[in-house]
Amino acid sequence: MKKNIKLISIILTLVISAILGYIEIGMFKEYGWTLFSVIPFLIGFLPPFIVGKQNEISRNESFKLSFITLAIVLIGLLVFAIEGMICIAMALPLIGLLTWLGSYLGYKINAGKWFNSTNTTIGLFLICVTTMSFDYINKPENLIPVKTTIIVNAPINEVWKNVVTFNKIDEPTDWIFNTGISYPTDATIKGTGVGAIRYCNFTTGSFVEPITTWNEPNLLQFDVVEQPIPMNEFNPFWEIHPPHLDGYFKSYKGQFKLTKIDENRTELEGTTWYKVDITPEVYWKSWSDFIIHRIHKRVLNHIKIEAEK
Repeated sequence: MKKNIKLISIILTLVISAILGYIEIGMFKEYGWTLFSVIPFLIGFLPPFIVGKQNEISRNESFKLSFITLAIVLIGLLVFAIEGMICIAMALPLIGLLTWLGSYLGYKINAGKWFNSTNTTIGLFLICVTTMSFDYINKPENLIPVKTTIIVNAPINEVWKNVVTFNKIDEPTDWIFNTGISYPTDATIKGTGVGAIRYCNFTTGSFVEPITTWNEPNLLQFDVVEQPIPMNEFNPFWEIHPPHLDGYFKSYKGQFKLTKIDENRTELEGTTWYKVDITPEVYWKSWSDFIIHRIHKRVLNHIKIEAEK
């Protein structure tokens, strides 16, 4: 009986998670609180809660049951071509923590040490369901700036030449670009001055950047009117293209700012302004900031090498 109730608890949790996931992604086209907070919490909470209503269950058994369920869910995302390994790895610290929290609360409720009323249990589920509205009232409004600065041992005019366009960059050694994350390869431009179109070419396509400020040799600013997907997602079973690759991370504008330190030294600063439409924003912003900094450093270091030759 105990093994049967464990299996039932896992199957029921999988069904509920699949339904919520389909509503969130398939119907609402959202990657938000429901997907990254509510579902992981329920994956942790439901198995020990269901089993504990029928049989006594220890804390360690609760954790084991919850994380077995989580492992089945993650494998299912790969097998059914819903998601790739890189994004799962990026989300794992968050969903792992929430699964642990859910499992702990599921154990505590049945142990009668914290909550012991039916109303409290119903309240927890109502909170989980109502948080789906957070995905709609917490749309990103403000652009997020990411700024990276280096010192180039070259005259400011020489640095400017390599900012406007730059030739092919060597293959990356940074580990992050071996995961499928798109990275810059070179930059070209059509025209000069305001209105010229700059193309910053990445491994997945080109950023199309109309120049909005051309203040040679101090400031180059541009908008972003077209951009490629941010990565090629890896799945060991299938070629996939998850919806979050299209428009959930969007760059809006950028700039290069050059400041003369002396005749042979220049401070070079690159800035990107973007939005990320995946919540909780504070978590995904940390990942996107990290990746943009690595992209900036790849470009700025190349400019530095070329200008110092």
